Amino acid sequence: MNRKRPKHLALHQIRLPLAGYVSILHRISGALLFLALPLLLWMLYASLRSIETYTALTTIFLHPLAKLGMLLVLWAFLHHFCAGIRYLAIDLRLASSLARARASSVWVMIVSLALTLLIGVKLW
Repeated sequence: MNRKRPKHLALHQIRLPLAGYVSILHRISGALLFLALPLLLWMLYASLRSIETYTALTTIFLHPLAKLGMLLVLWAFLHHFCAGIRYLAIDLRLASSLARARASSVWVMIVSLALTLLIGVKLW
């Protein structure tokens, strides 16, 4: 091999396919869900503890930043769920061809964003 290989990999010049972005977002959404789990469990506990803590929690969620945070957690759940179904389909060889894998990554992005938008409108 007489080719000169680059010493430094220029990450800003690499173009990932959509399936690569779906994979990265799947990992990010899983990490976000994992980090949000204690907060979500505390909110469930507070909402079930008494009527006073429930009303305090509902007043917190009237703030736009709290709604935005819950919208982010909602997107993380929906994206992680849709991408997980995609990976199960790939593991079961239902989407093993390149065309089906690319199409399923497009569908994951469309469905997860559409569901987030639909539920987010209801939430807001």
